[in-house]
Amino acid sequence: MGKRIYLCLAHMSGAEQAFIQEAFDTNWVVPLGPNVNGFEEDLKNFVGEGKEVVALSAGTAAVHLALIACGVGPGDEVIVQSFTFCASSHPIKYLGAIPVFVDSEEDSWNMDPALLEEAIKDRIAKTGRKPKAIIPVALYGMPYRIDEIMRIAERYDIPVIEDAAEGFGSRFDGRVLGTFGRFGVLSFNGNKMITTSGGGALICPDAAAKTEIMFYATQAREAYPYYQHERIGYNYRMSNICAGIGRGQMTVAADHIAHHKHVCALYRELLAGVDGIILHENPSERYDSNYWLNTVVLDPGLHVKGEEHAYEAAVQGAVGGAAGVTHAAGTLHTDCEPNRNVEAMRIALDAAGIESRPLWKPMHKQPVYRDAPAYVNGVSERLFRTGLCLPSGPCVTDDDVRHIVASIKDAILD
Repeated sequence: MGKRIYLCLAHMSGAEQAFIQEAFDTNWVVPLGPNVNGFEEDLKNFVGEGKEVVALSAGTAAVHLALIACGVGPGDEVIVQSFTFCASSHPIKYLGAIPVFVDSEEDSWNMDPALLEEAIKDRIAKTGRKPKAIIPVALYGMPYRIDEIMRIAERYDIPVIEDAAEGFGSRFDGRVLGTFGRFGVLSFNGNKMITTSGGGALICPDAAAKTEIMFYATQAREAYPYYQHERIGYNYRMSNICAGIGRGQMTVAADHIAHHKHVCALYRELLAGVDGIILHENPSERYDSNYWLNTVVLDPGLHVKGEEHAYEAAVQGAVGGAAGVTHAAGTLHTDCEPNRNVEAMRIALDAAGIESRPLWKPMHKQPVYRDAPAYVNGVSERLFRTGLCLPSGPCVTDDDVRHIVASIKDAILD
């Protein structure tokens, strides 16, 4: 087997080393410093719209702090997109609040505005209180229907926290995601559009909001000549070293986004005429996805070599190259899983040295959220059963894409 093609791997520009070396030379090896300030300024200029930005240790930390800033506390309800990674919903539970899941609409795969308003009305009727915040998610970089979501949010006076962790540089009507709502979340994990190895940022409406977020992100210390804490704070600031990587990455951010879009165009060209496989693309000219991950849907009637053997063996470790420790699976099946042809395609691509993975499993189908309120229409469950993520990162070449598509075609039964 030749080189392995990974889903989305970070790519260094070469500029990062100078910023990191400067941090060592000036002894700024702490969670603040010139690189942090410079990276925040770079991000501020990138997102525009008069926003301020706080660099943090993770996108999850950004969600957490945004919820705090919106006044979320124990017993409160927060509406969040179900079709997403767990980092969108877990911080709600950190605060003792209750996630209320809303399903997706067909075009963008993101939060369905009609279901959103239905959920708001029903929660008010059932609890006597409106939800404290709304969290739409830019799944795989695709913009959500933020114009409709904002109109609904404004009608009920509920703040919006945009989870644009996967949507760095994506736009709706020409405007960068994360700048429409009260707060916007960015992620710089090792597999994102740009990386700081780990890290994230929170887009804030103004300087006062940024100051308050920074207060909570640095252990919430009061102004005394000793450590005085009157509120609970967190150790969430980005390190000067990581920010140095980010500053270097910002010099190639536009190139990375352009490359992901180019890869999508090549997938479109090469998959044209392949029956039973549909590439997910911008629904209209109002959407401008960064195509962080290119995704396809396999028709349930499409047959793949070896699908009769799918799910015969337990997966060892985590599909998708996830770092860290995973628990061994207790069973071969769950009550909501990708179709056999999708799993067979994943296995076939893996055998060809190509990393792929299923779409995010909807949060309302996760055992940890079995008791959470959910407003569903079946869209995210259907997409999870039929969808697959394909390699899309800066290290993926045109020849890689040709090999991937050839491998997909080879796996399809005539």
